Amino acid sequence: MKRGRLPLTALRSFEAAGRHLSFSRAAEELFVSQAAISRQIRELEIFLHRPLFERHHRRVELTDTGRRLLDQLVRSFDAIDTLLGDLVATPAQSVVRVSVEPSLASVWLVPRLNRFRQLRPDIDVSLEVDPRLIEFRSDQPELALRFSAHADSWPRSQAERLASTVDSPVLSPALLASGPALRKPIDLGRYTLLHEENRQGWVRWFEAAGVPADAVPARGPMLADASLSKQAALLGHGVALGDLLQIGGEIASGALVKPFDIDVASGAYWLVARNLHDLSEPAAAFADWLRSEFAESRRALEAQA
Repeated sequence: MKRGRLPLTALRSFEAAGRHLSFSRAAEELFVSQAAISRQIRELEIFLHRPLFERHHRRVELTDTGRRLLDQLVRSFDAIDTLLGDLVATPAQSVVRVSVEPSLASVWLVPRLNRFRQLRPDIDVSLEVDPRLIEFRSDQPELALRFSAHADSWPRSQAERLASTVDSPVLSPALLASGPALRKPIDLGRYTLLHEENRQGWVRWFEAAGVPADAVPARGPMLADASLSKQAALLGHGVALGDLLQIGGEIASGALVKPFDIDVASGAYWLVARNLHDLSEPAAAFADWLRSEFAESRRALEAQA
């Protein structure tokens, strides 16, 4: 096919709709109307003499032809984005952009970030705190740090497990000294329990501790993330179900007390990128530093066990 006949606008509309499996989200990304997206894709289907989407009520799915075309377009557009980015003048000071979930950024990463600064003063780190997944487009961060309870991969990206996570109850020494005695796990029911996002974490821990479900208190403050839960525990507001990797320092220092040796697996932290083997030098340096810091956190946690 002659290049002058390539329906580039329609291909761009299809690529966005295929990635999102949504015409409306594609319209938002491209700053056009949903009707324009629908029209472009319909014209492309007429041009190809075959459907690209199976249209259902309130959702769409790619046909086999659509999946083949999307795979090629994503790789091609990403390659163009990468090349254009490389052609832009590089600033004198290297910058690595990293997408991080809020609690991991505030509780674990930021307290350690100066170590990387001392190691590589020639690289500035730009943290973009956002719980949402990114697609590593040319205008997005090159690296991401993510927690997941179950997932071990994400579309069109590579993921490397940095550390498994376990949760256990923690509270301030002052609260423990002034509150009811904690001889058995069920005794925690006499304390205020701090819940992170939902109440399922405590349900899982009490189940692992052998406490009947009907004895689990369904009450206590609901906090948005681990950083708020940790702060509330440090202030003596209640008992938090803490991620031991994030709060290991507070346990080691005595700022928080772990009353029971019952830990529950909760997921893992992941290093994610478009291609972990093809990173810019600043991103590769930061990725190596992250690996070493997580390894140190794992060793410290094992030493406390």
